[in-house]
Order: sequence, then C-alpha cells, then structure tokens
Amino acid sequence: MQVIVRENNVEQALRVLKKKMQREGLFREMRARSAYEKPSEKRAREKADAIRRARKLARKKMQREGLLPGPKAKTPRGR
Repeated sequence: MQVIVRENNVEQALRVLKKKMQREGLFREMRARSAYEKPSEKRAREKADAIRRARKLARKKMQREGLLPGPKAKTPRGR
C-alpha cells in the first residue's frame, strides 16, 4: 500500500492511508487475529455476516424494483 505525501502534509497522507486500510479490511483482520476465535464463534460470526449480506442484497433489489424508498441523499458538508 502506498500513499503520496504532497507538500509535506503528513496529516492528510495519514487520513488517506487510514481510509485505504479501512477499505481493504485491514483493521477488521488485525482485530480478528489479535486473539484466538473458537470454531463455534467463527461459525456464528460467519453465519451472521452471510445473513447481513443477504439482507442488504435483498434490500437493494427491492429498492431497484421500487418496492422500498431509495437510500437517503447525503447532505454535503459545509467547509
């Protein structure tokens, strides 16, 4: 993973790096590897993740078909 530091702006480069690490799932993997996870806990977590993904997919499908209202529009931040 590589981040370019522009104009010696290290804070901005750190924000970009953290965002890239978040997208890659690095923080989640580090948390998972920090301690042993019992096989039963792993199965329960994976099952819950699968259910969450299936519900999200079904919700998006219903939104496309017009059965549910679409997602809320994000308001731009004032800077």
